[in-house]
Amino acid sequence: MAVAVAAWDADVVAVAVLVAAAASDEGSRSESPDAGESEHVILAVASGKGGTGKTLVATSLALSLEGQGQVQLLDCDVEEPNAHILLRPALTRSRPVVVPVPRVSKERCTYCRICSEACAYNAIAVMGKNTLVFPELCHGCGVCTYVCPEKAITEKEREVGVVEEGRAGEIRFVHGRLTIGEAMAGPVIRAVKGRVDPGGAVIVDVPPGNSCPVVEAVQGSDFCLLVTEPTPFGLHDLALAVELVRKLRIPCGVVINREGCGDQGVERYCAQQHIPVLLKIPLDRRIAELYCRGQSLVAGMPTWRPAFLDLWESVREQAEAAVVSDARDRRP
Repeated sequence: MAVAVAAWDADVVAVAVLVAAAASDEGSRSESPDAGESEHVILAVASGKGGTGKTLVATSLALSLEGQGQVQLLDCDVEEPNAHILLRPALTRSRPVVVPVPRVSKERCTYCRICSEACAYNAIAVMGKNTLVFPELCHGCGVCTYVCPEKAITEKEREVGVVEEGRAGEIRFVHGRLTIGEAMAGPVIRAVKGRVDPGGAVIVDVPPGNSCPVVEAVQGSDFCLLVTEPTPFGLHDLALAVELVRKLRIPCGVVINREGCGDQGVERYCAQQHIPVLLKIPLDRRIAELYCRGQSLVAGMPTWRPAFLDLWESVREQAEAAVVSDARDRRP
């Protein structure tokens, strides 16, 4: 059963990972492809903090792979989706995301409090002869409906966001938008990930940070690319992100963006932790100007395309090596 925690709590990484593990079949990444299907890789592009260039890397990878086979980009940063600004997709489909919330029948309710005691999120409370429902706290788990001895609770749907789909050239694009004022990004992220193509390259643009939405977006991936900056702040949050993906048993690599603006702390950390640094992007005013104009790195500076193709090849090799290592470790 999930545990509600504050997003800023220092223990959120461990708690969120346990929640994700309980919700998945094995608490680990999705089944990886056979050798003959090595092109199908689900890559999560994440970062310990915001503003590191995560979306720049994700969109540049997608644009570099365009024309190389089936490519899909999922923008799971549903609170502030911005990959569409860089890719400019033509959106052709939109559908709401809903969660079931309880509706209590006053005629049947005996105010026994069983429902409120069963709710892990304090979304339903009994006060005297009143049963109060707090829809914003409800996770839609249905336990209150299940345990009510009087069958006084039914469910109604509440819209919490929207999923939009389209194409940017040959790239299939999906993103979600969380309704303003909603606290839970998880249902919208799950809806976006529910549109994953069964084949080809899938790139997931993950929300920033290390809280529950990040876990929701990252879990099920074959590899996680952590985009960071060479500063003490970047290093601090990178270490938290590494802890998260390791608890999810997802292999990871690092991209250092704005190289030259800080120190060597990130590279020393990666060497100590045996984490490969797969790409370095220098601090370059031209790149910043492209981003401000709504252009991805590869779109504005095509000379970067070979570097991102090499990055994708490294990701595939690392993901396949992790599958072999996992299989070896699981042998009796």
